[in-house]
Amino acid sequence: MTDAAALETHGLCRSFGALQVADNINFRLERGARHALIGPNGAGKTSFVNLVTGALPAGSGRIILTGEDVTALPQARRVKRGLARTFQINTLFRGLSVLENVALAIAERQGIAGRLFRPAGRWRDVIEAAYRSLEQLGIADDASRLVRELPYGRQRLVEIAVALGLAPKVLLLDEPAAGVPAAESGIIVETVESLPTDIAVLIIEHDMDLVFRFARRITVLAQGTVLMEGTPEEVAADARVREVYLGEEISR
Repeated sequence: MTDAAALETHGLCRSFGALQVADNINFRLERGARHALIGPNGAGKTSFVNLVTGALPAGSGRIILTGEDVTALPQARRVKRGLARTFQINTLFRGLSVLENVALAIAERQGIAGRLFRPAGRWRDVIEAAYRSLEQLGIADDASRLVRELPYGRQRLVEIAVALGLAPKVLLLDEPAAGVPAAESGIIVETVESLPTDIAVLIIEHDMDLVFRFARRITVLAQGTVLMEGTPEEVAADARVREVYLGEEISR
């Protein structure tokens, strides 16, 4: 389907007893989009991402990835179909090198991760692809360093490189600047802005400076439902959004 969105949800619902964390969420992420998902604490942002990625099963509704219904698929099969995610707290192998972390992601995508580090020249293409990913993000000089040796901001860049190693069509960045010192956050912003244009990117972020610099469209969640969606200018001017943010965080 050439007109299919990169990602859609239709009537997506999920509750835990009386707590409704997703209430009839209809969402559309266009191919190549630069989209942000925002909302106050407890709005349901993380639950929505968990539903989309399959970490949390939907109570009802549908999840469509590039025209294919993936609602019933487990997480791993959604990744194989082009859905990648980073986390609020990075999930890297801290005892491995930067290059090894990215190479593992590429090998997993190719179905050869279990055999990657057996001596064989045939794995050279995996290593070369991993290095190209690091070059793309400007961290190739760190290729041989152990992840635990890097400043936290650089570790976040490695996590993005790992996600890109999965060759995603849709990339969900869950608070990529979380825990990053202010002096390093600019690098995160520049990296996010330079991601390949053929990847649809959804960023979930509390840093409004990053959101308004990056996003062309913004969806606002509140109490598990979509409060509004629009351009950054429309969101910043909306009285309902100002109310849920107490009129300060989104002032432009």
